[in-house]
Amino acid sequence: GVLHGRLPADEKDAVMRAFAAGELDVLVATTVVEVGVNVPNATVMIVLDADRFGVSQLHQLRGRVGRGSAAGLCLLVTEALEVTPARERLDAVASTTDGFKLAELDLEQRREGDVLGATQSGRRSHLRLLSLLRDADLIRDARAEAITLVEEDPELTAHPALAASVAALVDEERAEYLEKG
Repeated sequence: GVLHGRLPADEKDAVMRAFAAGELDVLVATTVVEVGVNVPNATVMIVLDADRFGVSQLHQLRGRVGRGSAAGLCLLVTEALEVTPARERLDAVASTTDGFKLAELDLEQRREGDVLGATQSGRRSHLRLLSLLRDADLIRDARAEAITLVEEDPELTAHPALAASVAALVDEERAEYLEKG
């Protein structure tokens, strides 16, 4: 089967249903399969020109295989030379399945972007004094404090200004996404 972003939604759904049901043995797809695809019988993925993808995207892609009882195999095909940033990314992905280590490498290479806005990477952040890499310990401590605060006051009733700020930043869909993390 073939799956790509330009297919009408009903055709994409039909292809995915057929693949999940085992009616298709091979699915040739674009990165439309990167997130949200759960086909436990998918066991092998080959990523052509893998050097064109970022660390996080490769990690997400390979996470689509081996989700069932059978082991998964993800082959990253590249012609990137050994001493290039692209090859460093591929070697990192090949060396670990630890998403946190890979996210850190991705962050080092692409920078944090606008963490309070919509820009995902490589642009200036709204944060003036905080660096996600340099201040990881501070961020970890702040996260622990935030967890404690929310456990003690889930509706933030004792902190109305904080509740208003959170409500302004996080809509229902984003809150569901953050909760999964």
